[in-house]
Amino acid sequence: MRVGVIGGGQLARMMIPAAVELGIELRVLAEAEGSSARLAATAVGDYTDAGTVLAFAREVDVVTFDHEHVPQEVLAALIEEGIAVRPGPHALRFAQDKLAMRERLTELGVPVPLWARAASVDDVAAFLADAGGRAVAKTPRGGYDGKGVRVISSPDEAADWLAAGPVLLEELVGFRRELAQLVARRPSGELVAWPVVETVQRGGVCAEVFAPAPGATARVEEIAEQIARTVAEGLDVSGVLAVELFETDDERVLVNELAMRPHNSGHWTQDGAVTSQFEQHLRAVLDLPLGDPAPRAEVSVMVNILGGPADGDLLGRLPGALADQPGAKVHTYGKQPRPGRKVGHVNASGSELEDVLVRARAAASFFQD
Repeated sequence: MRVGVIGGGQLARMMIPAAVELGIELRVLAEAEGSSARLAATAVGDYTDAGTVLAFAREVDVVTFDHEHVPQEVLAALIEEGIAVRPGPHALRFAQDKLAMRERLTELGVPVPLWARAASVDDVAAFLADAGGRAVAKTPRGGYDGKGVRVISSPDEAADWLAAGPVLLEELVGFRRELAQLVARRPSGELVAWPVVETVQRGGVCAEVFAPAPGATARVEEIAEQIARTVAEGLDVSGVLAVELFETDDERVLVNELAMRPHNSGHWTQDGAVTSQFEQHLRAVLDLPLGDPAPRAEVSVMVNILGGPADGDLLGRLPGALADQPGAKVHTYGKQPRPGRKVGHVNASGSELEDVLVRARAAASFFQD
């Protein structure tokens, strides 16, 4: 069984151990030499070029992704040649285009923030008037980790984006915390869900994840899983689906974003679940029976390593972290440290959230100045 991953980032890198254990041959089309997933990078090339992607895809049994940025016309070329693409372009388009995603989720009856398509400053002015003078503006394509998102209070603040095309406007949701619900679905329809988790964002970037979400009521857990199930089935997703959510003070749960691949909010599963999101994704795209998503411990915490040490010597800090926190699991991405960049993460598990969080943060602190 040969799985081809388009994109050579850390998500592809973290599929490698799972592929080795299952006896799957993993091949990666990386964007450049020296990628995070270089151990499995059998090709280097432009993922926006149909010829390059087709040459890579003809050598594997199924194509999947490290990111959602492969153009629809390239995906269409793969389908035309009869190559299995999972998730398929019919699903992936809703992770690529936030306006299309909002429209489809609304059709499915999934709870989302109030939103509108704005094609002019007049559209923005009208939405702001209805939204109490402030709103969230998003570019429909390309945004991630806080990029392509602005809180605006004037139409002029979205004018530069409007020059390039329509903009998504959303109400500024007053939420108590952010959650994420991960599920995995295979083409034959089997679906499994991990526990809903709480995510902590700093500067628009995921910094920490608590699994399961502390204090989540049975109602919130049920709603989050049902939302993710509805989205996965309604969009016909194959593979791991991450649904980023807002939880409000009155226990409403609203969809913020979607990702159709392994996701930062699921990194805790590498060490804290019976089946990690990376193994599960490979099983799902190959239409193999899915694994048990149950947690291995009462509490798991993931802490991202953002930026890394100023001297760039990430691995030089490893002995200290391992000696200080032998129960923590350190995962590095083979990336050169730079401000704000995700260069690794730490997982820790146990029975008490406060203790687990302290241990995970302590290990991660060795990699920061």
